[in-house]
Amino acid sequence: MERRARGRGAAYDRRRNEIADAVLEVVADQGLAAVSQSTVAARAGVSPGRVQHYFPARHELIEAAFDRANALSSARIAARVGADAPPREALTVVLTELIPHDTATRTHMRIRQSFTALALSEESIAARMRRDYERFHGRLADLLHRDRETGALPAAVDPGREAVALAALAEGLAYYVLIGRESADAARDRVLSAIADLYT
Repeated sequence: MERRARGRGAAYDRRRNEIADAVLEVVADQGLAAVSQSTVAARAGVSPGRVQHYFPARHELIEAAFDRANALSSARIAARVGADAPPREALTVVLTELIPHDTATRTHMRIRQSFTALALSEESIAARMRRDYERFHGRLADLLHRDRETGALPAAVDPGREAVALAALAEGLAYYVLIGRESADAARDRVLSAIADLYT
């Protein structure tokens, strides 16, 4: 049986996640430009050498934080939706969780917007975001497809097309909320209206 490399295991993964969480805190408070091995070490309460041991290069810190942010968001949404939620209910939760309405969602969307800006100049982040969007759009399209199959959604609806449109609407509104252009309640209502329009 193949053995894990020395130092790898649950404890190793936990320490990496703790450092990635510190990166997210730095990004939420100061933006991606403030991320360095020293700033992350100070936030995590460890030495810069410890950070460098797990993440030898700055871009590795940033990529790990991107993955960690997505994992935390997915876990939060999964806890709200539940395994047996009807497709429309799941769709509604997933999309409205993109609207910053509390500390967790506001922090996550601030972080995501920071990564979106970085993706314009960093291909490694852009590639991760493309893969992330492909999975996300696929998940939304699957929910719409299931309701179309049961007749809950009109047969003329194109699940793939509408999945992209709904995600773009929610994320665009999230940006407006973050800069104070739109209230969270108003943005949420717009998302709910868009979903309702699909089902009529």
